[in-house]
Amino acid sequence: MEVEEIPGEIREEIREEIQEETPRVRRRGRTALLIATAAVLGLLGGTCAGYLIQADREPTKLPSLSQPVVAQAKGAGPEPLSAAQDRRVKTDDDLRKLLIKRPKGAQDAEYAPGHDGWLTMAEYADQLEDPDQAFARLVGAEFRRAAGVDWRVGNTYSVGIRLVQYRQEENLSASEEAGNWKVDGTRSWPVPGTGDGMAYVTIKPDTKPGYLPVYSAQAHAWRGDIAMEIWIYDTKPIPKAKIMDLAERQMERL
Repeated sequence: MEVEEIPGEIREEIREEIQEETPRVRRRGRTALLIATAAVLGLLGGTCAGYLIQADREPTKLPSLSQPVVAQAKGAGPEPLSAAQDRRVKTDDDLRKLLIKRPKGAQDAEYAPGHDGWLTMAEYADQLEDPDQAFARLVGAEFRRAAGVDWRVGNTYSVGIRLVQYRQEENLSASEEAGNWKVDGTRSWPVPGTGDGMAYVTIKPDTKPGYLPVYSAQAHAWRGDIAMEIWIYDTKPIPKAKIMDLAERQMERL
């Protein structure tokens, strides 16, 4: 049915009902909007109030990130070693100071290699059999330095002492070099207080046409990074006591 066909009275009633319902719908829409706006304002107000309250409070102290300090035990700690007790003080100092002194009345050796008690690696190797091979071996053994003292008594008796120090970063070269000697035709004895140190005295002299016979004695030992070697030569047989006395006194200084 079209609107024009509705009787006038009925159309009037419908118009009144529509007018009454429309404001209700609009009021419900405005009410919902007001409620939502109030909720937003309330949330913002609460947040601002929270910030204001927090700003007025004293800052909260955070816990320390470091570990608690452990109190040191009471009582004196171990005292450092004296220079006399600390072997490193001796061996890293002037190596020549560890050599025993030549006896009173002794004279300078006719030939003493090196300079002022020091021997370079080449000078030390030149004293050994097959110097070229000895030099190469010393390079591999991490040669550090060598010191020596030589003297003679009379015209035939002579002594040579060598202290050879190694770096020993990769090998225990001092012990290896001290035990690297092969001495044939000798009598041998352990050097007391050295572990595997040995002393040797030749049984028969070395003879050459036109020269006096030469007897020899030698001692080899080591301590820490230092290898010791002692040589004695004479035209007469060398007593065991001679080489043992020198070896023991020299090792006591190491």
